[in-house]
Formats: sequence, structure tokens, C-alpha cells
Amino acid sequence: MTDPRFPVLTQKQIYTLQEFGDIITFEEETTIFKVGDSDYDFYVVLDGEIRVKDEHNKDQVVTHGIHEFTGDNSMLSGRGIPFSGYASQGATVLRIKPEILKGIIARYSDISDVLLKAFVQRQETMLREFVGGIKVLGSEKSKETYGLRDFMEKNHIWHTFLNTDVSEEGQALLDSFNLTHEDLPILINITGKLFKKPTLAELAKQTGVLTEFGDEIFDVLIVGAGPSGLAASVYAASEGLSVVTIDGNAPGGQAGKSTKIENYLGFPTGISGTDLANKAYLQAQKFGCHISIPHKAEKVEYNGSYFTLCASNDKHIKTKSIIAATGANYRRLPIENIEKFEGSGVFYSATGMNASACKDELVGVVGGGNSAGQAALFLADHAAEVHVIIRGDDLGAKMSDYLVQRIYAAPNIIVQKNSNVVQLHGAHHLESLVLDTEGSEQTIGISNLFTFIGAKPCTGWLNSIVAMDDKGFIYTGQDVIETAMTKCSIFEQRKPQSLESSIPGFFAVGDVRKGSVKRVASAVGEGSMAISQVHQFLADLKNQQLAQL
Repeated sequence: MTDPRFPVLTQKQIYTLQEFGDIITFEEETTIFKVGDSDYDFYVVLDGEIRVKDEHNKDQVVTHGIHEFTGDNSMLSGRGIPFSGYASQGATVLRIKPEILKGIIARYSDISDVLLKAFVQRQETMLREFVGGIKVLGSEKSKETYGLRDFMEKNHIWHTFLNTDVSEEGQALLDSFNLTHEDLPILINITGKLFKKPTLAELAKQTGVLTEFGDEIFDVLIVGAGPSGLAASVYAASEGLSVVTIDGNAPGGQAGKSTKIENYLGFPTGISGTDLANKAYLQAQKFGCHISIPHKAEKVEYNGSYFTLCASNDKHIKTKSIIAATGANYRRLPIENIEKFEGSGVFYSATGMNASACKDELVGVVGGGNSAGQAALFLADHAAEVHVIIRGDDLGAKMSDYLVQRIYAAPNIIVQKNSNVVQLHGAHHLESLVLDTEGSEQTIGISNLFTFIGAKPCTGWLNSIVAMDDKGFIYTGQDVIETAMTKCSIFEQRKPQSLESSIPGFFAVGDVRKGSVKRVASAVGEGSMAISQVHQFLADLKNQQLAQL
């Protein structure tokens, strides 16, 4: 049975690909790509073989034979390739430039299916089975170290964490570079270059997650790469619009923090939020969408003709239309010293990285929604006890019934009703908390607390440029009152479309929109529907410009 990671292309597919590349024969063994390259070619073996090697472990990863091909997800994302490739002496290959390959993938569905399935499975195998990639040295209890690891985990970046609290290899690396614990955290990229206390922007540049794109005026800018933003990215790019998508942290949004989504249509056994986001991220790039992370929206301006978004990392983006898909963040618990423990005992998502730190520990989960329920069940497979803490007395008030039933059936999950966390204690990392249950306080030795409460819209970057309610959610469609609408010829001809705000061409989708349904399926629906409304706006804009001639 053929390994799906290394399929053999058909002769018909080879003939199609030959129209877009060059056939090369190597007289001697030749390096065709090196670890860390971000702009490297795609190769199909016509004769001989290509060996792919893990330079870190000095191991052979795979040998590609006749009609097999090189590459992984980085072919589309522009990230650095993790391995090196060598063509054997006498090998004949078909070489295709990466930009041309993207066009082939978008145009030929049979080739696209084979390549993308292989690319996805190769990445999953690398992340799951290979030790290597970027090295991160630091304390497991460090907030700064957690920030780097969390970013890499959510962006599917291949890395190895060396906990300097217990790792002899980590301490040996510190000694070999003549460094101390004061220099932590330390990043060593896949080419061996070392960075002390790197920022997320530096990490993103090193891994290719932070990408460059042109300075033209785009048809649409999508701010936020959660389910709604990614859906909009896929539809905009597939329908030929010039589109760029930015996010301040990682693809997935609130859904990306869900360990298992079981009520999303088409996934009867469930799918994790990160897997869903990663596949959508690849799908958008397949059609040519530029996605750059981390670019956090800081301010937006509108001059009547186009928008200018000022983003972090000194990026200014001009666009005819904007889709705000920035979602909402979980609120902080109203505890004075909570910021001290964020990233070192207090978390707003539960990932595999968190699970390993919770092994045999006491864990707390605050919140009564589905995200809290999913996190509690996921962590219960690793922790000694999981305390689900809710303010009311009915766990099923906001949580789906299937989650409620599983929580009550789990032997190591304790539901703390009518309770609030009122104090956090610990020197550098959370060690315990005080729980108030109907006026009675108790101290519990919880060392990892996950909070999923409330929803504060991420609209601070808008500076009230569009109409919002008193909580910061954006009004759209019929909720936009006439006095709040921008005075322009477009709104003289029509009212705002259902996802359009008080400025024509400015749309809001997902959790950031006033009146949205907080479900992944509805977010995806809004993101896709918004693109049809963008087309309508662009047509209106063109007519307006023609009328002014």
C-alpha cells in the first residue's frame, strides 16, 4: 500500500507539470535545497533519486524515487524548510519555481489533491515524530519562555523545548555558549544562530510566519485569522480578489483554543481547533492569500476612498475594504495580581504543551461554556484532579449537554458551583488559589488555572471609527442607525449590507460583531458570506468613481 506521505504521480500529471518547469540532469551528487531555505524549488524525480536528510540528527528522512516529489507546507507559506535535499549522481529531475507551483495547485485539482495531502501529512509526521527544529532553552515556569512556546505550538512550528530546570542538555548548551540563566529564554534557529530573549516578531521572522507583501491597495484586508477570518480569506482568494490577512498571534482565534470540537458539521469524531485552523490556513494560501503573523492592528484610518491600517512591526496596509474578524478575548479574573501569573500558572487556552505541565497536578478551569468543558475533559486525561469552577449552580446553563454528561462521568473532575477564585498565591509560578463558595473560603493547591470567562471584543484598534455598542461590539446591517452612517453616495443608494458597518466597505464578522452567534459554524458562514458583500461594495465603489469622472 502506497504511503500517503510519499505518493507517486501519474504519467498524465507528470506531463502537465512538465509544461511549467525545467528538466535537469545532475552529473554529480548536488545539494538542491538546504535546511533553513525559505525560497526553494519543487522537484519531481524523473530518474535516479533525491535524498532528504535531517542535518540535526544526521539521519536520512526519506529517499524519493521515480515520480515522487519533494516539499511540504512551507512550499505555500514561505517558511524555512526543515531538512536538506540531495540529488544523486546522474539523477534527472523536473524543477518548478514555488510561485509557479502555487498557480498549478490553484488550477489543477487532481495535482492539488495529491500534493496538499502529502504536504499536510509530512508536516504532521515531522511535528509528531521528529526531534529537532528550533531549540528553545528556558524554564518551564517562565512567562517569557511560555510565550515563545505557545506561539510555536499554535503556529505549528517545529521545535524542541529544553527545560533548563531539569534538562542536562539545556544546561550543557548554556555552558557551551558561555551563557547564564539571566540570558534566558534563548532561541537557537535551525541553522544554529542564537538569540537571547527574542521577541515574538524576531521568532516569526526566523520561522517565516511573518511574511512580506506588496504595498499596493488591496481589494480586501482581513484583520484576524480565526474561523471567520480564515473563511473570508479562502473565499476572497479563490474568487480572484487581491487579499491579505493578518493576525496578532496565530490562526484559530477562540476556536483555536478548543482541544476538541465535536459539534462542527462534517467531523463526527471531532477536530481540534488548531487542526481546523491549520488546514484552513493552508487552504487560504493554496489560493494565493497572503497571511502574515504577528501583525497586530493598532489603528485604522479612512480617507473616503480607501482604508489605511497601521499594524505592529511597522506595517501600513492600504485596502479598498476591510473585514474585521478580530473576535473577542476571554476576560481576566478580577484579581489584583493575576497579570503576574499569566503564562506562569494562569492560561487562556489548553494545549498539549499545557497538558504535559499538568501531569499529576491539581488543575482549575474557570467558566461554564463549551471551551471550558472541552479543556476540562482534555486536561483530565493528564491531571490528578480538575476543578471546574462556575459562578452559578447549573453547569448546563451555557454548556452543551454532551460535555456536561462527560464531565459528571469523569472520576477526577470536580464541579465547584456558586464559586469564585478570589486570590492567587505563588512566588514565581502559581502554587495555590483561594476559592470562595457562597461566602466560605478554601485554599486549594492548584498550580495551573485555565480561564474561559466572558468575551471582550478586540476593537481597541478602531478608535471608534465605526459605530459600536457600549461594550465595543460592532453594529452591522439593520442595527446601524441612520445618523451613524457615513455620508456618501453609496449609502444614499442603499443601506448597509447585513455584515457591513457604518462605513461602506468596512465589514465585521464572527465574535466581534454585535449579535453574532458564538459558534464555529456561524463564524465560518459569516466569513464566507462577507466576501459576496465585498464584491457588491467593490462594484458600488467602481460605479461611484466612474460617476465622479
